[in-house]
Order: sequence, then structure tokens, then C-alpha cells
Amino acid sequence: MTLTDRQQEVLDFLRDYQGETGVSPSTREIQQHFGFASQTAAMSHLRALEKKGALQRMPRKARAVRLADAGDSSVVELPIYGRIAAGLAELTEQDAEGKVTVDRLLVRPSARHRSFALRVRGDSMTGAQIRDGDLVILEAKEARENDIVAALIDGETTLKRLIVENGLPFLRAENPAYRDLVPLEELVVQGVMVGLIRAGGR
Repeated sequence: MTLTDRQQEVLDFLRDYQGETGVSPSTREIQQHFGFASQTAAMSHLRALEKKGALQRMPRKARAVRLADAGDSSVVELPIYGRIAAGLAELTEQDAEGKVTVDRLLVRPSARHRSFALRVRGDSMTGAQIRDGDLVILEAKEARENDIVAALIDGETTLKRLIVENGLPFLRAENPAYRDLVPLEELVVQGVMVGLIRAGGR
């Protein structure tokens, strides 16, 4: 069974959604997740997956989809979007410099949120065991206080811990040699760290 890239993405979304909620997503949720122009496009992908044997739709039952074994689903490939400073804030590259294969059981990236990787540069997060050259796996989702995040602060991107005091968010390093970063104008979380891959397997 050979799937197109989009069909594999839809299948991964179905699998992760079922794993998190216990039910399959509706065609409208599939449409919204992938930005399809209509629910018809979502239905077309489901029919294609069914035709290829990747899933079985249960007749006359809403949200009833049984997934077949579509190959090696224990790993997923994520794009690496350049480097991120774990030191002074620094702009990151916008284009992927490659991909990394991630064990789903290790970091469990979710198809409901865009997942990506960034390579760490600097030593400001060593207290959290994040070192220069490591790869951090992130999800583009809402951050909570104390999450380690990739954040855009006053036009520059950095990896730090999100702190909120008196209702005001700022970023804190995990190295006492670095000061807190308090936004002058804006602080936008771009991704929440969900996993870590050591540089050189160390």
C-alpha cells in the first residue's frame, strides 16, 4: 500500500485524534485541520484511504473509522527549522534544513498541532539539560506557565521557560548567568517543547 504525502498526513491525524479522544474526527474537523476548501475534499481523502486498505469506514455510524496497519506508524519525520538561540535571542531560519525521525513513543507529536524541530545554539538552558547542538521537538499549541517554549520576543526568537508573574509573561533561562527577558512590546509563543534529541546521541 502506497500513500501520497497528504494521505499519510490524514491517516496520522486520524490515528492521533482517535488516540487522544477515543473517537474519529468529523469530516468538518478534518477539513478545518488541513484547510481544505470543503468537506468534500476530506471525504475524498477518506475514500482514497479506504480504497487503499488503510482504513475501514463503518456504515451508518457517525465518526466510526477503523484504522488498518498502514506500515511503520511508530516513527514520524519532522522538519528542522534552523537554529534557535538558548542564549541571547536570535532570529531563526524560516526554511527547513532537513528532517529528523522521531519515535512517537518518545515524544508523541500530535497531528492536531504542527510539530517541528529546532537545533539549539548556546548554553542558557543547561539547567534543563538542554545543551548546544541538541534538537528540541516543539508543537505549535497554546503554552502554559513554566513550559519551555520557542518564543518571539520583540522581533527575535529564543528558547526559554515561560514565566508569568502578576499577570505579565516573560522568559527565563535555566542558567543563572543569563538575565530574564521581559518584552518591551510583544511576546508570542511559536512552539511548546515536547521532546529532546541529544546531539551525537550523548
